Amino acid sequence: MHTVVCIKQILDPEIPPREFRVDPEAKEAIRGRASLVIGPFDLNALEVALQLKERDPGGKVTVVSLGGDETKEALRRALAMGCDEAVWIHDPALARPDASATARTLAAAIGKLEPVDVVLFGRQAGDWDQGQVGPMVAEALERTLVANVFQTRGQGASLQMLQAAEGGYRVVEATLPAAATVTNHESNAARLPKVRDIMLANRKPIAEWGLTDLGLAPEELAARVVVEELAIPAQEGSCTFVEGESPQEKAQNLARTLRDLKVI
Repeated sequence: MHTVVCIKQILDPEIPPREFRVDPEAKEAIRGRASLVIGPFDLNALEVALQLKERDPGGKVTVVSLGGDETKEALRRALAMGCDEAVWIHDPALARPDASATARTLAAAIGKLEPVDVVLFGRQAGDWDQGQVGPMVAEALERTLVANVFQTRGQGASLQMLQAAEGGYRVVEATLPAAATVTNHESNAARLPKVRDIMLANRKPIAEWGLTDLGLAPEELAARVVVEELAIPAQEGSCTFVEGESPQEKAQNLARTLRDLKVI
């Protein structure tokens, strides 16, 4: 079984909020001292793919990502975790792709990797949190998409996908080829690669594809969504001490204050 996992490298979401800055002119986040990491939900997708591979002795996992030079670091991490092959897509026309351009590019890459049985994505990217690329790629490939999966069962012509639901989960049987977006769960916490695996990953080749290799032209990837403004919301706060001679009077004054503020 051949599984493809699409990942994205993002600014570390664990950086302190006070250190997060945006460039209002470029309309993008400023990296500053933040490191670049694989998106958290993409790590969950990688783990689900590797668990699927472990159930299938002949299975293979290919990881695909598009981005700048540092994208190779994310791909090497995925190889160290246990992925078999990696594809790095880069092209000047993909400097700042929107979700549509990203989805079209990934769909073309997956088409070049066929036959592919399962395509996995993180539930949403850890930076813009739009959750659009996975469904768009599945639509372009004309594949069934199961959303919010956290685990798979079985192997063969169909897979049982465990889908997160309110109060529990539901089991969805998907006929292959299929696609899924993966959410976080205790069962798919990403494994930590061993030192030996990291060293071996550094020696593995990474395929490099541009738009020409994928049969795409830059004009096909024109942005359909344009960010008009990007800013950090201003946070304001104030503190009011509620006075009173007794607990009952303080409670009454508190209730009166909350009514004035239209909280209650």
